[in-house]
Amino acid sequence: MTAAHANLQAEFLEIPEGLRIDRPEVADGATLWRIAKDSRTLDLNSSYSYLLWCRDFAGTSAVVRDAKGVPVGFVTGYVRPERPRTLLVWQVAVDGAYRGRGLAAALLDGLTARVAEESQHAPNTVETTITPGNTASERLFTSYARRHGASVEREVLFEAGQFPDGPHDPEVLYRIGPLSR
Repeated sequence: MTAAHANLQAEFLEIPEGLRIDRPEVADGATLWRIAKDSRTLDLNSSYSYLLWCRDFAGTSAVVRDAKGVPVGFVTGYVRPERPRTLLVWQVAVDGAYRGRGLAAALLDGLTARVAEESQHAPNTVETTITPGNTASERLFTSYARRHGASVEREVLFEAGQFPDGPHDPEVLYRIGPLSR
């Protein structure tokens, strides 16, 4: 982490001592898959996809590591190709033993700070999708919007019937922006 990135991160939320936010590496893919599986709320993607995510989207994703360097939480995202100032957050998860410490919020703040620092087009909008009733995610993203002085727009992005693999709740798009800090 660069000094500028550390300063940007410090402007928002502190993470508990002994933990640090970092870029994911391919070797982290299996752990991210396990954290997602154990969350029991995320759609579990194939283990292969988490390996690819850590390789191809490390610049727009983040992990929080314990003192031994093992990931205990993650956020995956990407910059939307047709909207280069929009960061889409794909998944956020924290290992059950580390929940309740503000790590998901710190991951979001740290990731957007790093992407802003490293990108030629700093994000001014964050998007994510949340299924109705996922109150933890709703709280996480609405509090993120408040911290960044942004409004939140919501609309159904994918209806339940659009998913070909069986019953699935609709996915509601949360568009957070413009980010003021």
